Amino acid sequence: MAVGAKTGVGTEVPALAGVPLLGSLFELKSDSLGTYLRARQQHGDVVRITAGPPGLRVELYCVFSAEGAQQVLASESANFRKDNPFYQEIRDSFGNGLLTSQDEDYLRQRRLVQPLFTRRRVDGYAGAVAAETEAVVASWEQAPDGVVDVADQMMHLALRAVARILFGTDVEATVDVVDRCFPVITEYVLRRGYSPANFPRSWPTPANKRAAAALDELYAVCDKIIGERRSAPADSPGEDLLTLLAAAKSSDDGEFDASELRDQVLIFLLAGHETTATSLAFALHLLARHPEEQKRAREEIRRVLGDRTPEAADLDRLPYLTQVLKETMRLYPAAPVIGRNAVAATEVDGHTIPAGANVILAPWVTHRHPLHWPDPDRFDPERFTPEAEAGRPRYAWFPFGGGPRACIGQHFSMLESVIALAVTLRAYEFEAVDTEIPVSAGITLQTDGPARCRVRRLDR
Repeated sequence: MAVGAKTGVGTEVPALAGVPLLGSLFELKSDSLGTYLRARQQHGDVVRITAGPPGLRVELYCVFSAEGAQQVLASESANFRKDNPFYQEIRDSFGNGLLTSQDEDYLRQRRLVQPLFTRRRVDGYAGAVAAETEAVVASWEQAPDGVVDVADQMMHLALRAVARILFGTDVEATVDVVDRCFPVITEYVLRRGYSPANFPRSWPTPANKRAAAALDELYAVCDKIIGERRSAPADSPGEDLLTLLAAAKSSDDGEFDASELRDQVLIFLLAGHETTATSLAFALHLLARHPEEQKRAREEIRRVLGDRTPEAADLDRLPYLTQVLKETMRLYPAAPVIGRNAVAATEVDGHTIPAGANVILAPWVTHRHPLHWPDPDRFDPERFTPEAEAGRPRYAWFPFGGGPRACIGQHFSMLESVIALAVTLRAYEFEAVDTEIPVSAGITLQTDGPARCRVRRLDR
């Protein structure tokens, strides 16, 4: 039993009603985020959802309260592991990097990588982010009818930014491959991760063959660049993250071999561009739908920056823009659902979650909990003034996870997002064309349609 796990006193977890034989299978497939919201509204902060036919049935124990999230992610994190089938599918495709590794593997990786993500080191990437953003927004002057899909454009920007920081001058060799291969691999991971049964990956099915071809191409370009870095003369070090990862070592933890380096690179590519792209796209779209908030953010940007390029120190000088970003991440958390597996029976919010249970945390739901977020669907950056934040539980808002497995790149994500928004909003005014954007839960939050905005170039 995990140290600190509380058992034996909780009541049975209430269950969401489903259809005979299949439970809530079709609801989860068609609208998992809406299903989790409905579960909390009907049954409270801990709810059991069953899905699938007898023999292949899955039971999900959903925890929606801020206190429950803190217990699972932080205070009793040793009792809740990344042992579910979904994480295994990510591990099998993208490798055993920081997102997916566990136990000593994770601790060793974290110790080796942590020095590369200090605030001072990450702040040095501000110039690269600003330059990539300037290049993307400059291209909008040729946009047909002045309309751009901000979801597509921010995915392109975030990929270029993280690839440039990872690979330096080799960015062009990787962006096209990642752009082409990632959608194939992530769709494959999702389908297998949520399926009650799968064919072995080694079987020559069409889906397996497509995924294998995409993985081979992605692995090949990463291995080529890694090989070049490791064979480079010691007296010509680069400053890109891959070069620093290849050089990372300690007397206790050794260093990464070529396979481990590739695993870290793939996880950084996955976690480092889709999540930031989601936050940027929805921030721009929300501001496009709320002209007063857009005007206020732009006035702050112009007052602080004038015509100069934003730098890392400007994060603290742009508090309202940061509030806009945090409110965006509340409404549209890039990781809307987080899975764990319970090692031992545990009491959470007065209910007993059994040993071996699949546990679901849903920032999508907790970020809309009416106990902490009045009128929760309303966009209101004022929710994130220092005074308002101090009055809420720590885990009422947790877009970067929490506890010992909190995202190592959260400062980089905030740095990239604030700088990209500052450059973009100073250059363009936004008006929403698509007023509602359907979303779904993939590995990250996915848009299920365009997020088009009409953009108008502004004079500085």
